[in-house]
Amino acid sequence: MTVTLDIPDDLASAIGGGAGDVRRAVLEGFAVEAYRSGRLSCAEVRQLLGLASRWEAEDFLSRHGAWPDPSVAEIEADLRVAESFRRQ
Repeated sequence: MTVTLDIPDDLASAIGGGAGDVRRAVLEGFAVEAYRSGRLSCAEVRQLLGLASRWEAEDFLSRHGAWPDPSVAEIEADLRVAESFRRQ
């Protein structure tokens, strides 16, 4: 899908250098907001931005303050792993 936006030239120059920079800035902003709102997963952000690995996607989200708090299930799983190490 192609989306076209009309951005005034003075605002576009404030966002970034050339047209490619503005396109990327808008795409990244969309990806961060879609992730924060739960509309995209980390894997989908990776695909949308053309990132090479899950780690790059996680780094991108972290740099933009969008890395989520862990879920209860993730915390419980981490606790089980920690308890198994403690018993050894």
